[in-house]
Amino acid sequence: MIDTISLLNEIKQAPYKEITVSAPHSGRIEFAVNQTGVKVKGASGTWLERPGTLLARLVREGNPKPIYAPEKGEVVEFYDVSDREFVQAGTPLMKIRHCLTKQEVMDIILKKALHLFIAPEKGRYYFVSEIDTKIKSQGLRSVSVKEGDEVLILSRMKRETTITYQGPQGIIYTAYFNSNESVETGAPLFGVCPENQVQDIKAVIDKIQSGWEEQE
Repeated sequence: MIDTISLLNEIKQAPYKEITVSAPHSGRIEFAVNQTGVKVKGASGTWLERPGTLLARLVREGNPKPIYAPEKGEVVEFYDVSDREFVQAGTPLMKIRHCLTKQEVMDIILKKALHLFIAPEKGRYYFVSEIDTKIKSQGLRSVSVKEGDEVLILSRMKRETTITYQGPQGIIYTAYFNSNESVETGAPLFGVCPENQVQDIKAVIDKIQSGWEEQE
């Protein structure tokens, strides 16, 4: 098991991620945000239907395409691009510093500490009935899995396939999929923790929940 306390302390040293916003295609760039220090917001709403802060417009053949902030944060740097300059697709425009939320910190810790069971194919997944019933009545962490157990059903192209678990024996600590949504190949489906390490993981998560201060 990794040293989760050291990992948490490492995150505290730089509790943010930096996102480079690039031109999605070629065109003439017109900045709507043109100075560092500006606070921006990401998309919001149940379906992320409300766009984030307008950062710039990219004009090609007279058609302006808006470029919105992908996440909440602060503009900390502009690249060497002038307003109304013609840029190629992929040209970096500016950098946004996004301060990690409590949930994001927990996700980082868990994805490094747990054994992640990865989606072998793109499709919709759901737990086999025995596990699903147990989760609904007793919660995720009531389910123990071992190598060779039938754990999931993959539904794709009107075909259903039973997926067996491969990995160390342990408790299903968290799940990353929604049975109503398609999962990409290689995405984590759930994370498994050896039974003798559950309390250690829980102690770190409790520490984050009680002590992590989110920045505005």
